[in-house]
Amino acid sequence: MPQFRIVPERSRVWIEASSSIHPIRGESEGLSGTIAAAFDGEGLDLSSTPAISVELPVERLKSGNRLEDAEMMRRIDARRYPTIRGVVRDMKSQEVDGRYAVTGDLTFHGVTQTVEGEVSVSRPDDRTIVIEGEHTFDIRDFKVDPPKILMLKVHPEVKVRIRVEAVGET
Repeated sequence: MPQFRIVPERSRVWIEASSSIHPIRGESEGLSGTIAAAFDGEGLDLSSTPAISVELPVERLKSGNRLEDAEMMRRIDARRYPTIRGVVRDMKSQEVDGRYAVTGDLTFHGVTQTVEGEVSVSRPDDRTIVIEGEHTFDIRDFKVDPPKILMLKVHPEVKVRIRVEAVGET
């Protein structure tokens, strides 16, 4: 199966959460990992499951508010659990061009959860793969209590959007 390397500076994660006072938004580049996938004339060749593995150092997650960021790093114990990891276990075509149902394992804060969602996969050129998707998580599922900072109470649901760009290894 052809191998692709995720390009950290061209791959991003966006996070949206709500609080009792204002929305909280953050973004990060720095995703790394690998993709092993074959393509046929219609998209991904799913005769064998693509091997997709992504990682993000939690220290890269920033909202732009130093107080909120410091509390988030403390709550998720960034020193003890410095990396978020995702591994795809299964993909199925959604019968819509470029859309796939994905099942995988996400490890965050030392807890691994099975996650199901949908992604789009595109090929801007013969050497490049772009995977995009979003999912809403309840951080309590990963044993993280939502932060409370003075009057600010962060709600536990967090929407995560991801864009992964990978290039073929020669």
